[in-house]
Amino acid sequence: MTDLATHLANLDGHLARFRDTGILNLIDGKDVTGDDWFESRSPVDESLIARVALGTEATVDAAAKAAKAAFPAWAALPGDRRKAILHRIADLIEARAEEIALCECWDTGQAWRFMSKAALRGAGNFRFFADLAPGARDGKSLPTKDHLNVTSRHPIGPVGVITPWNTPFMLSTWKIAPALAAGCTVVHKPAEFSPLTARLLAEICHEAGLPPGVLNLVNGMGEGAGKALTEHPDIKAIAFVGESRTGSMIMKQGADTLKRVHFELGGKNPVIVFDDADLDRALDAVIFMIYSLNGERCTSSSRLLVQETIADRFHKMLVARVNKIRVGHPLDPATEVGPLIHKTHFDKVTSYIDIGQGEGATLAAGGIRVGDKGWFIRPTLFTNARSDMRIAQEEVFGPFLTSITFRDEEEALAIANGTAYGLTGYVWTSDLTRALRFGERLEAGMIWVNSENVRHLPTPFGGVKASGIGRDGGDWSFEFYMEQKNVAFALGHHKIQRLGA
Repeated sequence: MTDLATHLANLDGHLARFRDTGILNLIDGKDVTGDDWFESRSPVDESLIARVALGTEATVDAAAKAAKAAFPAWAALPGDRRKAILHRIADLIEARAEEIALCECWDTGQAWRFMSKAALRGAGNFRFFADLAPGARDGKSLPTKDHLNVTSRHPIGPVGVITPWNTPFMLSTWKIAPALAAGCTVVHKPAEFSPLTARLLAEICHEAGLPPGVLNLVNGMGEGAGKALTEHPDIKAIAFVGESRTGSMIMKQGADTLKRVHFELGGKNPVIVFDDADLDRALDAVIFMIYSLNGERCTSSSRLLVQETIADRFHKMLVARVNKIRVGHPLDPATEVGPLIHKTHFDKVTSYIDIGQGEGATLAAGGIRVGDKGWFIRPTLFTNARSDMRIAQEEVFGPFLTSITFRDEEEALAIANGTAYGLTGYVWTSDLTRALRFGERLEAGMIWVNSENVRHLPTPFGGVKASGIGRDGGDWSFEFYMEQKNVAFALGHHKIQRLGA
């Protein structure tokens, strides 16, 4: 196993060029600096990673025009040729997997044990949608007595992709790969907290043979480059992953140009543990789904609903495990939880510790800063909470679990559905009929029974209520990036009403 010192040495080699040039925008296949810069710093120790070229309204305009100019030729390219390019992108991602993972860890604070597989998941996303590209335009034959209706799909045009900072490389591929497979061109604005691997992806795509202008990268702030992208008339759709409040702003900004939007937004996801569950497996899943990835994941099970008959036993097991979670340097293979992304986010997460104690919940584990450098916090657990508390209603987006007890199935359902969100739900029970009943009434776009989040790419991914609009995955992605067309052919001389004859 590679040790921390080796990881740091390899990382230094990968970052050397960015110290000299900065992290540049990439528009129409060319590096673009812009008029100003902002800094990207590592959450590990606040050291400077690189300067980043600040994208402005003018930068976005240039990128959108490049995407518009490149669109006709890319859309007309046969699907099998798009497939070949996307597979070459996947090959290059795999070849640079270690570089991507090291940069992702340093840029975001995510632990190596998780990010070491992130690049490979990104490559898998490209391969999956590459294989769908040849059939992306296929439609249906829908005959009636008098007509034959033939449907087809066509790429919508240049699209904007705005990605978050929590697992930025994998989520970028999850949005960009289907857009390219469908025949769309892309302007990508990554989160300002994590610009590094977006640049690596853009370089890889162009090295693989993606024509200039098909994928354009613009770094910048949400209120600057982000707003310009969502308002630009040449951009036909916006795919966004992030906070629910930001999604609402994007919808307003895109209204004047009738933007199509796809939103993967916040969550306050429940994991419900009934007293007939396999408690050892449920415990593993509960811990993994809130404390892995530093708790900075939209699908995290941040609310534990545990049946009161087993609550004391389950909480005792939980506290013992949470207190043993290894917090440390993200490039140390032994680390399970690294630092939070940024001081701004660290301050938000830690503010909820005071909120929870003020509301009367019990701080059962964690809640303290680790060290005096970087944004490390001990994994946190609150018990004896009520569903109406802020720590049970608001998305904390960190290694922060709130536990609530329930008496029976009806109360568990009311608590689970009693938030503004509806992304995922996790149900632990050995009663199949209960699982079916509960899953039918649980307000969530995705539900796992006796399992943690295990992603299967052809299935629909997305939420309800304040957790999002639309679905990713398989054909659902193409439904967003493509327009439907129907052509009706008369099969004979059907009756046509004659007016004024």
